[in-house]
Amino acid sequence: MTIDMGRKDIKGSVTDSNGRQEVPGGLWDSVKKAAFVIGSGLLFLAAFGNSLTWHLQRFWGASGDFWQNLWTNLYLKFEGHETTLFFLGTMLVPTVAFWTTNGLLLLVDITGKPSFITRYRIQMDKNNPVDPVKLRHAVKTVVFNQVFISGPMVVGVYYLMTWKGNPCGPELPTFHWGLVELALCAIIEEFMFYYSHRLFHHPALYKHFHKQHHEWTAPIGVVSIYAHPLEHVLSNMLPAVSGPVILGSHIATTSLWYALALVSTSISHCGYHLPFLPSPEFHDFHHLKFNQCFGVLGVLDRLHGTDTKFRQTKQYERHTLLTSLTPLNESIPDAPKKVQ
Repeated sequence: MTIDMGRKDIKGSVTDSNGRQEVPGGLWDSVKKAAFVIGSGLLFLAAFGNSLTWHLQRFWGASGDFWQNLWTNLYLKFEGHETTLFFLGTMLVPTVAFWTTNGLLLLVDITGKPSFITRYRIQMDKNNPVDPVKLRHAVKTVVFNQVFISGPMVVGVYYLMTWKGNPCGPELPTFHWGLVELALCAIIEEFMFYYSHRLFHHPALYKHFHKQHHEWTAPIGVVSIYAHPLEHVLSNMLPAVSGPVILGSHIATTSLWYALALVSTSISHCGYHLPFLPSPEFHDFHHLKFNQCFGVLGVLDRLHGTDTKFRQTKQYERHTLLTSLTPLNESIPDAPKKVQ
């Protein structure tokens, strides 16, 4: 079997067998992977939304305007109290999503059971089980960040969004426009998180702020928002809230986006490469090595060359959607350690 590795022109760009030029470092490949991740997520949401609506209409006798009617009833109950409605929607729903996800993960982290979950652990020799003292400190910090930082920021976001319109308007956005907004929010988050995250890795800032988050070289889900308050504002919250503010999103889209962002970052930090869930290998490697893999989708890491070491590792080979029940550390094992 012959493998065509392509040819280089004078300027160093690579041309494949079809004559298409590729950006050095495989940027085009990274863009395609990011588009696949976002597209797959939106396709799943679309299918889930259509299926859920059908079941509600079929078994609960709901009308074709089920979601609009549900929102109208809620809107009328909070009429004149839009600030309260926005706060509850953008704090309660994402917080429930975050703690439901991490509550299940913590059961495994604390007990080390069930074994059919722990076999998917990425760093097999770490957090087995998790240090209870270290965990309690992390949980206290997370709760502080949610109550005293995220809460006030969400109120501020509401007043910013009212300059462009009413984020709690009586009409829901169309389902398909909501999906478009979610994709745009993911792109905005990638851009803002990558650069703010790299900024916090500057030596002048790292030791005072970001080092706290990197106490966990083998992360778990709940530490996704375990961070210094300044970092939580600039690198956790700001990239997430900017999309809905820029787009003037409805509270329904905003709440869904916040919830998805929190679940996504929890999975990225969870330490388990579970079947049919997004791969956490990319960000897990960042916690392991510190100076690689700063982004969410990986596009800007490929553009700036901050994933070059990652792409030479077994973790990169495992950085894919697991579609079987065999853990990737078994199907793609680490190379045997050299005996001295």
